[in-house]
Formats: sequence, structure tokens, C-alpha cells
Amino acid sequence: MEIYEELQARGLIAQVTDEPEIRELINNGGARFYIGFDPTADSLHVGHFMALCLMKRLQMAGNKPVVLLGGGTGFIGDPSGRTDMRSMMNAETIEHNCECFKKQMERFIEFGDDAAIAVNNADWLLKLNYIDMLREVGTCFSVNNMLRAECYKSRMERGLSFFEFNYMIMQSYDFYYLHNHYGCNMQFGGDDQWSNMLAGTELIRRKTGDDAYAMTITLLMNSEGKKMGKTAKGAVWLDPNKTSPFEFYQYWRNINDADVMKCMRMLTFISLEKIAEIEKWDDSRINEKKELLAFELTKMVHGEEEAKKAQETSHALFAAAGDDSNMPTTELEPTEIPEEGMMLTELMALCKLTASKSEARRLVQQNAVTIDGEKISDINYVVAKAALATGIKLRKGKKIYRKIVLKA
Repeated sequence: MEIYEELQARGLIAQVTDEPEIRELINNGGARFYIGFDPTADSLHVGHFMALCLMKRLQMAGNKPVVLLGGGTGFIGDPSGRTDMRSMMNAETIEHNCECFKKQMERFIEFGDDAAIAVNNADWLLKLNYIDMLREVGTCFSVNNMLRAECYKSRMERGLSFFEFNYMIMQSYDFYYLHNHYGCNMQFGGDDQWSNMLAGTELIRRKTGDDAYAMTITLLMNSEGKKMGKTAKGAVWLDPNKTSPFEFYQYWRNINDADVMKCMRMLTFISLEKIAEIEKWDDSRINEKKELLAFELTKMVHGEEEAKKAQETSHALFAAAGDDSNMPTTELEPTEIPEEGMMLTELMALCKLTASKSEARRLVQQNAVTIDGEKISDINYVVAKAALATGIKLRKGKKIYRKIVLKA
């Protein structure tokens, strides 16, 4: 099966501009494509994971990826899928986040002279002259068409700033610049980016007369209400210091039954033939499917050794075997805990297991908190300092485990 047909079979392709041309380019290794990543945090999260997997698949098929770090567009922020304006970051934060992204991407994509390259749009966007930009690019955009774009529609009632309104022009200019300087002929992105991507292809065709193409991938986090990558406490990060390998494994181990095979097709490199066999498994083997998915994805992000540790810990906890050697751990300074102990709700907030003490109280009232296997339903429950000295194992809901212990 050719790579384009495999992408289709895995359910990855949402929309394309010129399918026959795109199919031929990709299948023959002729695509020099880019995907943009705005540095909104100091770590990638699983919402970026599918884009990275797509780049890897296409690179393995002989196509050339260009990773575009949004050091320039990060100053504005993409309004797509947003109900409010993003918080503005300073230059130092943006630069730091870009460096973090690049290091993480090196685990997935091969960079080098004849491989992938990484560029930063700060190198050209921050040098633009406003009047020159209006004359060169602004004349190619219809305000009427821009206002009809999906990325702006959701913001019209709440209010869309002129600041954000420029994002489409910036993204289009990126494609134009990459086409002229790096030979990019194709742009990939999530299906919420379609309007911006069409604008970029049109800009290239109008300004140069060259062909340019766009293809959006069916990102789960876009097409399913951005539920992918989110937990009760925030994003599922690819940085092990933000989301441990065990927490990452547990996230995938606990996804909805209906999403397991979809994620296996879209995100793993398990062959489609093998996936077809797995799909035939009896419903009683759903946990086996989830464990396979969780192991494969954790192995891709954190390595096989960490994936094995996460799986072993998950099995031990499920079987109440008590092995907590690889469980995420929060170490507290003894001075943080009063001699008489600390209320459980305060402890959960202190360890950032909840955003607030009120959230912790609600979870306790819902019988969603256990300590060392014992369910706690008293909102005034106090955890003794002596217990914390040896360590307690706390579980929040069905997915979140944490060992809490005082530093020696």
C-alpha cells in the first residue's frame, strides 16, 4: 500500500486541495511540506503528537519535512478554536519554548542536511515592514472572505481583535516565504486550520504562479471537541517532568472504549494488517487492546524501558500488589506539614492534584479519593505527619495515582 492510501486507511486525511497531485507527490517522495507549531508552552502535548507522527510517516516514505517553530506568530496567537484571546508571551518565553519544542521533536523526526529541517518564523516575520507587508501581501486578501472563515466565525460574537485578525495573513506569509526560500510545496495541519491553509496556497499561486497544496489531518483533539490531550488537571505533556511516563501510560490505558481502535490506527505504527486482526478480538479483550495502545505510545514518547515500567506499575496497582517503585511521587519539605498533620483537601491542593481545596472537597464527597486503598469520604480527614514520613499512596478518581512522602 502506498503512503497516501495508508494515510487514508488510517483515517488521517480530512481535506485536501488537489488530491491527484497530492497523492502523486506524496507517494513519489516529492512533498517538501511544513507543519507549524506555535510555542504556547515549554512542552509539546499529545495534541501535537499526531502531527509529529504524520511527519515521521511521510519522512519514512521519502518526503522532506520542514518544522516551522512559531517564534513570530507566537507573538500573536492562533484564534482558531478559541473563545477568547490567548495570553501574550514575552520574547524570552517564546524563544525558550521554541528551544524546548525542538529538543522534543528530535526524538520523533530525523534532522539533518538531507533530512528534516527546523526554521523559526521569527527570522522573517519580526523583520517585516508594515507598509511593505500591506502592499505585497495585504492586497491578496479579501476581508469578506476572511470574515467567512471558520477560524474567525466562533469569535465574532465575543469580539475578535484586529491583532488576532492578522494571524491568517501571517500564516499565509509563512507558506509563501517557505515556498520561496526552502522550496515548500505543501502545508499540513489540523482540520481547524483549513481556512488559513487555503489562504496560503492562494497567496503563492497569485504571487508566483507556482502550484502549492494543502492537506489537513483529522486531529482527534479538533474533530472531537478538543477532548484529546486534556485531563482534569490540564494537558497531557510529552515532557516527562510535566506528565510522567506512568501518567502518560495511564491516560491512554483509560481512554473511552470507542476510541481505542481509532487511536491505534491514527497514532501507532502497528501495521494495518495487525490492527485488522486486533479489531476482531472479542469485546472481553478491550483492556488488552488498551494496554497495547498505552504501551506502544508510551514507548514512542518515553522509550521502551519506561513503557515497561509504567505497564508493570499499572498491573501492580490494579492487582493491589503494592509495587509503587515507578509511581509518580511528590516529595514535600517536612516544614510544609504541621506537626498535627494536614487536612486531605489541603494536601491535595498543595501537591497540585487539584486546582483548589474546594475541588478536593468535591472529590472526597463523591468518594473519588483513596489513601492506601481505603476510600476517604470525610472532608475533614487529616493525614498524619507520621504517615507522610513513610509515604502514602493516593488515588484520585480511576486514573491519577500519586505517592506523597516527606523528604528525608
